[in-house]
Amino acid sequence: MHDSDGAGRRARAPHQAPAAPQPPDAAGPDLVRLLLVGSVSLITLVAFEALAVGTAMPAVTADLGGLHLYAVASGAPLAAQLVATAVGGAWSDARGPRGSLVAGIAAFCAGLVVAGLAPSMEVLAVGRAIQGFGGGLLLVPLYVLVGALVPQARQPRFFAAFAAAWVVPGLVGPGIAGLVVEHASWRWIFLAVPTLTVAVSLALVPLLRRVGRDGAPRTSGGRRRTRRLLLAALGAGLAAGVLQVAGAERSAWALAAAAGAVVVLVVAAPVLLPAGTARLRRGVPAAVACRGLLNATFISAEVLLPLLLVREHGWDIPVAGLVLTASSVTWALGSQVQGRIQDPRRRSQITWAGPAILTLGTLVTAAATLPGVPAWLVIVGWTVAGCGMGLVFPALSVLVLQATPAEQHGQVSSALQISDGLGAALGLAGAGALFTTLVGAGGTEGYLAALLLAAGLGVLAAVAGARAAGGDPAH
Repeated sequence: MHDSDGAGRRARAPHQAPAAPQPPDAAGPDLVRLLLVGSVSLITLVAFEALAVGTAMPAVTADLGGLHLYAVASGAPLAAQLVATAVGGAWSDARGPRGSLVAGIAAFCAGLVVAGLAPSMEVLAVGRAIQGFGGGLLLVPLYVLVGALVPQARQPRFFAAFAAAWVVPGLVGPGIAGLVVEHASWRWIFLAVPTLTVAVSLALVPLLRRVGRDGAPRTSGGRRRTRRLLLAALGAGLAAGVLQVAGAERSAWALAAAAGAVVVLVVAAPVLLPAGTARLRRGVPAAVACRGLLNATFISAEVLLPLLLVREHGWDIPVAGLVLTASSVTWALGSQVQGRIQDPRRRSQITWAGPAILTLGTLVTAAATLPGVPAWLVIVGWTVAGCGMGLVFPALSVLVLQATPAEQHGQVSSALQISDGLGAALGLAGAGALFTTLVGAGGTEGYLAALLLAAGLGVLAAVAGARAAGGDPAH
C-alpha cells in the first residue's frame, strides 16, 4: 500500500505517472542504468535547489531588500512549474521527451544564473520563475523516458528512486545552504548548480540520441483535449502568479488584476480538476481537494519560517535551516508508517488524521510568534507538521488510484499533481498578501496572520480528507 512518491517533498515530480506501453526494443542494461543515475541526479538537483533557496532567502532579502516581494520570489517557481507541467506533457506526447528535457535543462540553468546575478528582488523573482518553469519542463519527460526505455519489471525501482531523490536534499540541503551563506555568499547557491546540471545532462546524451520524435498520430479529439488542458493550466499558472504579485502591492491595479485572476481560476479549475473538487464531493474529488489544501497549508507556512527565525529571533541561517531538515525527516518517517498500515478502517482514518496533525503542528509553530514564547517551538511544531504530511500525502495517492479505473489513472494522477501545484501557489499568494500587509508595522503580526491562515486551510484539508475516505469514489 506504500506510495513510492509519498516521501517526495513539495510534490514537485509527477505522482504515480503511469508507465508507457513497453516498446519491443527496450534499452539495454547500460542505458537503463545510465537513465537511473542521470534522472535521479537531475531530480536531486531540482529538489536541492528548492530547499536550499528556502534556507537562504533571509540572507537574500537582507542583501537585496524588497521584503514585500519575499513571498513572490518564493512562490514564482510554483506558479511557473504548474504551467510547465502541462507544456512538458503535451510536448512529450506530440514530439517525444527529448525536446522538453533539453529545453527544461536550459531554462532551469538560465533561471538559476539570472537569480544568482540578480541586483534586486524583482530580478530574482523573474529568475526563479524561469528556474521553476525549467524544472517542471525537465521532470515530466524523465517519467516518459522510464516508460519508453525501462522494462516494466524494473519501473517500480525507478519511481522509488525518484521519490528518494526528494528525501535526501531535505536532509542535507538546508545545512549545506546555511554553510554556503555563512562562509561564502547566497549567490553560489544559485550559481553552482547549473554547472552540475550541465555535467549530468551531458552524461544523458547517449540516451537522448536513442529517443527521437514520436510520430504516432493522435485523434483530433485527443488534440482538442490536450489543447484545452494546456490552455487551462497556462491560465491557472498565470493567474496564481498574478495573485502572488498583486498580494505584494497595495494599489488599484493590483486589486483589478487579482479580480481578473480569480475569474480565470474559476474558469480554468473545472477543466483541470475532477467535477465536484471545489465542493469537496465525497470520494476522489474530495481527495484531490485535500491534496491541494495540504500543500497550501504546508508551503505557505514553511516559506516564512526561516525568515521568522533569522529576522525576528536572531538565529544564524545554518541553525534556522534545521526547521526544514526536521520536517523532512518526519515527512519520510510518516510516509514509512502509513505504508505499514494495512487495515482498511485505519487507512481511512489517515486521510483526516494526517491533516489534523499538520494543523496542530502549524498552530504550535504559530505560537512562537507570540511575545515571550521561545523560538525553538518553531522546530517542535514543524517537526509535528512534517509527520502529518508524511502520513497523509501518499495515503491519498493510494486511495485515489484504488478508487479509479485503471484507464483513468493517468488523468487522475495529473489532477493530483495540478492540485498540489495550484494549492501551493494560491496558499502562498494568500499568506504572502497577509504577511506583506502587516510586516511593515513591525513585530511578528504578519507571521502570525499567515500561519493562522495556513492552519485554517489545514482544518479544511481535514474536512476534505474525511469526505475523501467516506464517500462514493466516482468522479
